[in-house]
Amino acid sequence: MVRLSSMPQPYAGVRVAVLGAAGFIGRWVSRALHAQGAQLTLLVRDARAAAAVFAQLEIEGDIVELDLVNLEAVSATLGRLRSSITFNMAGYGVDHAEQDELLAVRINGQLVGALCEALADLRDPRWPGQDLVHVGSALEYGALTGDLNEAAIPRPTTMYGRSKLAGSTELVNCCQARGLRGLVARLFTVYGPGEHATRLLPSLQAAAVTGNSLRMSAGEQLRDFTYVEDVADGLLRLGVASARPGEIVNLATGQLTRVRTFAETAAQILGIAGDSLEFGAIPPRFVEMEHSNVSLERLRQLTGWAPCTSIQEGVRRTQEFNRRVSWAGR
Repeated sequence: MVRLSSMPQPYAGVRVAVLGAAGFIGRWVSRALHAQGAQLTLLVRDARAAAAVFAQLEIEGDIVELDLVNLEAVSATLGRLRSSITFNMAGYGVDHAEQDELLAVRINGQLVGALCEALADLRDPRWPGQDLVHVGSALEYGALTGDLNEAAIPRPTTMYGRSKLAGSTELVNCCQARGLRGLVARLFTVYGPGEHATRLLPSLQAAAVTGNSLRMSAGEQLRDFTYVEDVADGLLRLGVASARPGEIVNLATGQLTRVRTFAETAAQILGIAGDSLEFGAIPPRFVEMEHSNVSLERLRQLTGWAPCTSIQEGVRRTQEFNRRVSWAGR
């Protein structure tokens, strides 16, 4: 696999702002940008906790603490920074404990509109790439079945999906009305080092350490599991792609895997006994997506690339990384 870091460096010396820079995906995007030699501004909710994460990943940049609920402060901060490109990884509701619908609307939807309006007035005429790369979610598609392509009309069924779709719609509308060069990258099931402890792979890693059994659903759900460094690589590629203003692009592997198969594959690598995985011990979540393969046609057209890290390799790399890093500020 050819990573962007091994190619000519389009971000070298470029002023880049990253919202949600200390989050799971944001830290890997920030690391990839740092490797490219970008002039980074890392926008975070908690500067002290974020600094520990950045130190572990050897990310250098200006850390700016920012309340994303305060849209006026966000706009003023962007005005001071005047970055050539902004990556927005900020979000609310991925953690199942985050259930405040007003916050979801504010951060996933209204914040994106504020970003777009501010950046439309701050465009760098010397920068040939995107002004804004916004991370969307597969949950925007919601109840759609069959193959998923970007032209499908979304039918979100969750608070997170609805609010993320609102943000994507804000971006599309602003690009059409204001000439903003922006795109939405819709992500699917991302895994890797730094995930929230309650997610599947960290739960399996914890079971490997403790020797405890792990109660799971039957695991028949099909998911497009994408390794986080591939996601970061793809986002950087999309940032310099010649996309249509307001375009939506799926960023995934295009291959579906049963949750049970992912768990069994990871268990073998982690040294978990097969009988420690209690499949069917808990019911599936009320809302589960059921779809066929994710279309990558537009991603390939724009970048000439698609994620290709296998689940085996991704789990091994996660395990190797976590042996070295304790993830302070997680």
